Amino acid sequence: MSVRPDLHQHYVQVCQNLGQPENPFIAHVLQEADKNDETTWTKGFTLKIAGNSHLVPVQRVTDDSLQICICHILHSSFSGLDLRYNILTDAGAKIMATFLQENCSLRYLNLMFNNIGTSGAELIAKALHGNETLLHMRMTGNKIGEKGGMFFSSMLQINSTLEELDLGDCDTGVQCLIAIATALNQNKSVKAINLNRPLLFSQEEETTVHLALMLKNNSSLVELHLCKHEMKNFGVEQLCEALYENSSLRYLDLACNKITSNGVKFLGKLLKWNQTLQILDLNANRIEDDGAIYLSEALTLYNRTLQALSVVSNNISGKGLVALSDAMKTNTELSCIYIWGNKFDEATCMAFSELIQMGRLKPNCTDVEPYEVDGHVYLAELSHGLQKHYYWTPSYWAVTKKDANASLAIAAVSEYL
Repeated sequence: MSVRPDLHQHYVQVCQNLGQPENPFIAHVLQEADKNDETTWTKGFTLKIAGNSHLVPVQRVTDDSLQICICHILHSSFSGLDLRYNILTDAGAKIMATFLQENCSLRYLNLMFNNIGTSGAELIAKALHGNETLLHMRMTGNKIGEKGGMFFSSMLQINSTLEELDLGDCDTGVQCLIAIATALNQNKSVKAINLNRPLLFSQEEETTVHLALMLKNNSSLVELHLCKHEMKNFGVEQLCEALYENSSLRYLDLACNKITSNGVKFLGKLLKWNQTLQILDLNANRIEDDGAIYLSEALTLYNRTLQALSVVSNNISGKGLVALSDAMKTNTELSCIYIWGNKFDEATCMAFSELIQMGRLKPNCTDVEPYEVDGHVYLAELSHGLQKHYYWTPSYWAVTKKDANASLAIAAVSEYL
C-alpha cells in the first residue's frame, strides 16, 4: 500500500479551509516533495524550506505559515526539517517545541538565522528534555543570549540522544559556556558542538580553561568549534594539555582568535604525540613563519594523522609556507591545506605549483591555483576552503577511505545537508 500523500493538494485545501493565503515557496517545496519515489518516502527525508534559496522565488516562512505546515501537513515521513533564514520568532519556536514533543521521527532540525530569542530557546530546549529522536539541532544566529544558552546547557544534562548542537553566533556568554562545558563532562551522546562567537568581556580565558577540563573527561566529542573566542596562547596551552589525555576529538576549529607562534608551539608538540586529530583550523590568527615551521616539523617527523590544515590569513611568508609544502612531500596523510591570505613569494608559488602538478595536492583540496605570466609562476585564489558548519563525523560519511581525503575539502557530506 502506498505511503505517499499528496502534500501540495493537502496544503492548498488546508489554507482554503482556514482562510489563510498560500505561501508560494512552501507550495513549491511540497510539490517537489510529492515527486519523491516510494523508497524515499519510506525511509524519510529532509524537507528543505530554507529562506535563502537562489533557485526559486522565496517568500520566507512566518510563524503563521509554519503553524499550517506543522499542525496540518507534516507527519512521520519526514526525518529532517530545514527552516534556516526565515523570519520565525518565539511564537514559531513554540510551535516547533510542541512538534518536538509529539513527533517521533524528526532527526534533523535547522533553525539557523531566524529571529528566535530567549523565550523561544527555553521552549525548544525544554521540549528536548523528553525527545529521544532528534540527533542534529542548529540554532546558529538566533540571538538567544546568555539565558537562552543556559536552557540548552540544562537540556544537555538530561537529553541522551542529541549528537550535534550548533549554538554559534547566538550571543551566549561566559556562564553559558562554562555550563555547557560542565554538562559535557557527563554527556556521552554529543559528538559535535559549535560554540562560535560568544560575547566574552573577560581577558582571563576562564571559558577555555573549563572547555579544556571537559576535554580531559569527555570521550565522545569528535568536533569542537571555538571560533572568535578571543583565545590567546594561554588558552591554546590549556587545550593542548587536555588533548594529551583525549582520544576522541578529530576536528578542532580555532579560527579567528589571537593565537601567535608561541601558541602554535604547543600545538606542534601536541601533534608529535596526538594520533587522533584529523582537521585543524587556524584560519585568521597570527602564527607567522615560526608557527608554520613548528607545524611543519611535527608533520614531517612525527604526525601521520592530520588530514586537513587551514592557515589562511596568518601573516606567513615564503619561509613558513615552503616549510609546509615540504612537509606534504614527506607526510602523505596530510591531503588538504589552505594558505590564501598570506605573503606569497616566488618560492611559495613554485613550491605549491609543484605539489599540484605532481598530483600530491589535489585541486579541490586547496584554495590556490598556479598560473604563469611571462615565465613567472603565481597563485590565484580558489573558492575552495575548509567549510564551516558541516559536521564531520565518520559515521555520516558516504565515501570510502580512498575518497575520504579529497572529501575533506568540503569537510563531510551528511544525508541532511
